[in-house]
Amino acid sequence: MPRDTSIKTVLIIGSGPIVIGQACEFDYSGSQSARSLREEGIKVILINSNPATIMTDPMMADRVYLLPLTVDSIEQILQENEIDAVLPTMGGQTALNLAKEAEELGIWEKYNVRLIGVDIKAIDKAEDREKFRQWMIQLGVPVAPAKTANSFLEGKEFAQEIGFPLVIRPSFTLGGTGGGFVHTKADLDEALNRGLSASPIHEVLVEKAVLGWKEFELELLRDSADNVVIICTVENFDPMGIHTGDSITVAPAMTLSDTAFQLMRNTAIQIMRDLGNFAGGCNVQFSLNPETEELIAIEINPRVSRSSALASKATGYPIAKIAAKLAIGYNLDELKNQITKTTSAYFEPALDYVIVKVPRWNFDKFKGANDTLGLQMKSVGEVMAIGRSFTEAIQKACQSLENEAVGLGYYGKSMMKSEDLVEYIKVPKWDRIFRIKDALMQGVRVKTIVEATGIDRWFIYQIQDICNIEKEIAKYTLDSLPVELLKDAKKKGFSDEQIARILHSNTTDEEVYEKRKALGITRVFKMVDTCSAEFEAKTPYFYSSFEG
Repeated sequence: MPRDTSIKTVLIIGSGPIVIGQACEFDYSGSQSARSLREEGIKVILINSNPATIMTDPMMADRVYLLPLTVDSIEQILQENEIDAVLPTMGGQTALNLAKEAEELGIWEKYNVRLIGVDIKAIDKAEDREKFRQWMIQLGVPVAPAKTANSFLEGKEFAQEIGFPLVIRPSFTLGGTGGGFVHTKADLDEALNRGLSASPIHEVLVEKAVLGWKEFELELLRDSADNVVIICTVENFDPMGIHTGDSITVAPAMTLSDTAFQLMRNTAIQIMRDLGNFAGGCNVQFSLNPETEELIAIEINPRVSRSSALASKATGYPIAKIAAKLAIGYNLDELKNQITKTTSAYFEPALDYVIVKVPRWNFDKFKGANDTLGLQMKSVGEVMAIGRSFTEAIQKACQSLENEAVGLGYYGKSMMKSEDLVEYIKVPKWDRIFRIKDALMQGVRVKTIVEATGIDRWFIYQIQDICNIEKEIAKYTLDSLPVELLKDAKKKGFSDEQIARILHSNTTDEEVYEKRKALGITRVFKMVDTCSAEFEAKTPYFYSSFEG
């Protein structure tokens, strides 16, 4: 179906102030969608209360309103402009909640404005915890045992029925706000009160906790003709229990069997096609029992999300740009693939590299803040690295964290004994991956770490691989360092400074650089082309590696 020509002016709702748990990714989506709509000759009006965003630059939209994200502000804009449609899927949960509130007050109907990209029924089905649960049961998609509570007493009663450990999940909140785990009766009262007050509709889902299960996220696009593509499958390094925004994530999924992947893929498409009136980007989260491969649905976000921004950068597929075009009526097969310029946007990216996202925290600035990670997101940003292998990508990401880490290691800083380290890594904290590496360096077995953390053993073996190379490098001086070992270290993501610190002599990173350069061990640049060189890429970007 070609573009809906009745849409001349679109209002885009932004995500408001940048707060912990809602970082700048929505700015990326908002600015991409504004440009995408203006390409089509559509006039774009934008509201966002945050002036420190790219999307509020006067160049981005035809008119920008720096106003609080309230229904009064929306009404003011509708009075001052002739607006045909509103696009609420680019501003996170904040924008969806505002669109829903305006709908309930009859604002859209009063000014003859229609919602595009998503409708209120789809928002309710996805974001109202009880409606989502009932919807999944109707579709035959397994979910964790749970009940919805609208009062404190109801929540307490359900908690006793379901049994501990529990998860409290408030409806219509972003970044896991108000959510948390309850392990004992003593913690229940506080967790219930916090969840009920965080939810704008005073509702929480009291759910059985599937701690230790693996967590996956699928990024999808759907058009109005029910075509669905899966852009990216993201695997959480950490098991269930940590908000996905606070977890190290890896794409493509590394430890998923083909049968489990196909089941996850088919289930996600089934959910997407039953969502209702929806055209755009969406993400579905699943949890998988590592022992039995039993799958349960966790949630669906009927909007472009934090993960969509990551998936866009990771695959080269401009999710927000395409989602905006789908919202105004185009189908996927009518849009050009932005990378190849010859094939259509109705394709699924193929990755011949590994992406690792590592969140960034700033607990130093928040004295007294609890640095244990859980369901409520605490990170203030993230870094993303691309490599030919997981080991290279994780080391590159750690080098980018600006927290004095040199690759995966704080050299000379860890003074903990192995038994203390095993106890320490049982609790998820911001530096857990560094402490896992310290434990492996001290000879703690992979099996012990897997049991302590619930992290898949494949990831632990990859970190063990980094430790083995490090132990080997430590036997040599720069002059005696074997060429093959140096090559292998560079392929596994070791920086020159890292190698200099590990070597059995006082060496600088400049000396390591000069030696490897003289040996012809230099950086090469590989292409992010979304289709593994199956078609020629016209608008590529690159990442560096030491693979030949």
